Amino acid sequence: MSTVTLLGFPRIGLKRELKRALELYWRGEIDAAALADAAASLRRRHWQLARDAGADVVPVNDFSLYDHVLDHAVLFDAVPDSHRPLLDADPLAGYFALARGRQSGGHDLRALEMTKWFDTNYHYLVPELTGDQAFRLRGDKPVAQFKEARDAGFAARPVLLGPVSFLRLSKRVDGGDPLALLDRLLPCYVELLGQLKDAGAQWVQIDEPCLVLDLDAAAHDAYRRAYDALASSGPRVMLATYFGALDDNVALAASLPVDGLHVDLARAPEQLAAVLAALRPGTTLSLGVVDGRNVWRADLDRALALARRAREALGDARVQLSASCSLLHVPIDLDAETALAPLVRSWLAFARQKIEELRTVADALAGHEAAIAALAAARGVRAARLLSPLVVKPALRKRLATLPPDLGDRRSGYAERVARQNAAFALPVLPTTTIGSFPQTQAIREARANHRAGRLSDREYDAYLERETAHAVRVQEELGIDVLVHGEFERNDMVEYFGEQLDGYAFTKLGWVQSYGSRCVKPPIIYGDVARPKPMTLRWSRYAQSLTPRPMKGMLTGPVTMLNWSFVRDDQPCADTCRQIALALRDEVLDLEAAGIRVIQIDEPALREGLPLKRADWAAYLAWAVECFRLTANGVADGTQIHTHMCYSEFNDIIDAVAAMDADVVSIETSRSRMELLDAFVRFRYPNGIGPGVYDIHSPRVPSRDEMVDLLRKALAVLPTGNVWINPDCGLKTRDWPEVRAALEAMVSATQALREELAA
Repeated sequence: MSTVTLLGFPRIGLKRELKRALELYWRGEIDAAALADAAASLRRRHWQLARDAGADVVPVNDFSLYDHVLDHAVLFDAVPDSHRPLLDADPLAGYFALARGRQSGGHDLRALEMTKWFDTNYHYLVPELTGDQAFRLRGDKPVAQFKEARDAGFAARPVLLGPVSFLRLSKRVDGGDPLALLDRLLPCYVELLGQLKDAGAQWVQIDEPCLVLDLDAAAHDAYRRAYDALASSGPRVMLATYFGALDDNVALAASLPVDGLHVDLARAPEQLAAVLAALRPGTTLSLGVVDGRNVWRADLDRALALARRAREALGDARVQLSASCSLLHVPIDLDAETALAPLVRSWLAFARQKIEELRTVADALAGHEAAIAALAAARGVRAARLLSPLVVKPALRKRLATLPPDLGDRRSGYAERVARQNAAFALPVLPTTTIGSFPQTQAIREARANHRAGRLSDREYDAYLERETAHAVRVQEELGIDVLVHGEFERNDMVEYFGEQLDGYAFTKLGWVQSYGSRCVKPPIIYGDVARPKPMTLRWSRYAQSLTPRPMKGMLTGPVTMLNWSFVRDDQPCADTCRQIALALRDEVLDLEAAGIRVIQIDEPALREGLPLKRADWAAYLAWAVECFRLTANGVADGTQIHTHMCYSEFNDIIDAVAAMDADVVSIETSRSRMELLDAFVRFRYPNGIGPGVYDIHSPRVPSRDEMVDLLRKALAVLPTGNVWINPDCGLKTRDWPEVRAALEAMVSATQALREELAA
């Protein structure tokens, strides 16, 4: 019978137990031992859940207190010299200083840069390497977690990020090629694999997700050198690829001296034939036949057909069944979602259910009658979903089909628009603003929970939100911010808030997915055509504007981010779903403008993360993504100013698309990179307004006024002064009020200092 395995499992816990333990530790309310106990309890619970659901082998070392790439950086001592003394003295404090920064105990350490993990909404921390980088093993996390599972009675497979992908995902601070360090790093992997073999590991999974990217000859050579060096140095190696097809790299991957190869057949089922043809004799093939990225029930008939094809070519013993990638990207257990509409619930599968689906396929492959009956039931559910009247809105589809082709065009060019906006708003040079949200305190979360539970009436809850909004407006006025935001206290999440007010969306109670560290989101589920029954943001935007004579931004999440940060229906092209969302948001933009809101921000932080992994597919994606933004934004008059926000993106490859969006102002994350991400806008000579972020809101560290002045001088040295806005990197919802006040005071003070320099 084919073995059922996993590439990884969610870490955060069904009820975000890891998040709560981390935040208690960071506040000093529990010690390191209590945090370790909470983490160990979660690991054992998840291993048991996976085995109960049908997994024969469970993954280990996929669990992390913050981020698995950071874990590998620490494991190989690939850390900045500035952080090493603290890491040596207190490994846990040093680890979290790399993740979050540290500004206490005589330390002032910044966090590592953070960026998106391929085309997902998971953020990883970018290791920083130098030309003279030395590597060594620090600690024994992979071995310790393997022994922990082994001693608890689980068949376990350690998971490592492969050496080539680790280096390609890292950054050389001197501008050199990280792959030039490969020969120095490989001895650490050889030593680690030897330790795992000595501990009794039969297999080790080495993840090389970069094998699905476009690779040059140098990268191919690096893979050959790496796996030649690792051959026979430890347990049998399962080389794992995911997030797409191997394509031109299939011969390379299949030729490497490894014992097994995992391929993603959920995103790229068509690659099976080429993989089977290229596979070396005796190599085990792991089939990713269930989608680890989305929440829909699998097409088990297709999964079984793929598994049978592989078995016919290789035999049972050389075929393993798995999800396409780690289940990190989906919620844990659908059984906890008792409030979901039963019909919609019947269409879904979370991590536990995906393992059960794999077990069903394995058992059906072996001829078990119960599994064959389960396949028939799943077939009926999928057919019923495609025919459900919940899914299609004929009137909406007719409206989309008859839209005029110029609906996404602004009436005038940027130069004419900005002249009218400057006359209307009379803003100073280097206008200051923030990205949108203000701290979501425990009191706010409790009020929201009490309102949902009926313990707080609508009137009482609205009054509470009005007080919080008024407080945020007063604080901004006192600080001297030029363009204000209302704080978004009524919003639980920037996608969920809008999805709850749109047709075609479903929501979970415990569908948590890790975004980074302790930050979790509950992605909405788009199951049908999306439409807006009524205005969504008017009430709070109008109220906030009534409190101040200064411009107040209306705040919306853009259509591409609404799409990419949701679990998207798989029965029509993503572009079609995005256009539906864009049309709904366009109506909201026009309602805000009609209500007197003349600055409207439409955030698109996820635009780049949706970029296909293969360059050949980029142009088509960017064309419809930009079209959807323009459809949302560009119905307004010239005097209405459109902002957008994009964070943690490498802009060099998409700068033409950013310009084509034609927002009046784009704000971007630049503080962690020390303004490096600004380079793309400078080289391109980006013509519109730009707000390079001057402090990192993902860290509790409060930068000084002088640091911000230094960053702003770097920006002003390469950007036209009249185009520059001053803002934080991102929204402030995860921070505390004392941090926010101190950071914004420093930001305004830095701005004033530069205004005085310019005036002189």
